[in-house]
Amino acid sequence: MYIARILYPVKVLGPGNRVALWLSGCEHRCVGCSNPELWEQKDEHKISLEGIIKILKTICDNCKVDGFTLTGGDPFFQLDALRELLPYLHSISDDILVYTGYQYEELVGRYHDILKDISVIIDGPYVEAENHGAMLKGSDNQRIIYLNRSIEERYIEYLKHAHSKIQNFTTSDGIISVGIHLPEYEEKLSTITKNKGLEET
Repeated sequence: MYIARILYPVKVLGPGNRVALWLSGCEHRCVGCSNPELWEQKDEHKISLEGIIKILKTICDNCKVDGFTLTGGDPFFQLDALRELLPYLHSISDDILVYTGYQYEELVGRYHDILKDISVIIDGPYVEAENHGAMLKGSDNQRIIYLNRSIEERYIEYLKHAHSKIQNFTTSDGIISVGIHLPEYEEKLSTITKNKGLEET
């Protein structure tokens, strides 16, 4: 499987302290995508299920994990990886949120074996013109679909009391900015960077 990054604790992509995994590979090529570098699957992102489990076990053994968020790329671009990974995640938490550019109706009849281990899906392609900073959704056309109704109230409370914000992580590759970015985010960041005399890399 191809997984570009794993971060914890992510608080802006679902309720609680979450482990978020960014899977590589996507065929949607949405204009304004926040992670175009993850459209392609690169050798440096390739990892075995055993390798992922080792990383996740280290996190889960030492930290409180309230759920998992899978994004990308598009996780459904890697069906075999989902079939391997989701049962393990589900053994740890009943809260597994998956972002996909596919419509739920495209998935429900074909991938029941995968969907049974997913709690919440946010579906549909990203449409830049419909990005108005909604919580969890990249654009207003996307839907939050609860496959596990027992956790719906958890999300309703989260959406009621939280507000859209960005969370930054420092990694060996630099700073990774996580969350739902507004379309003008990069332009504003570039202006701030230049005004502070910093160089972009």
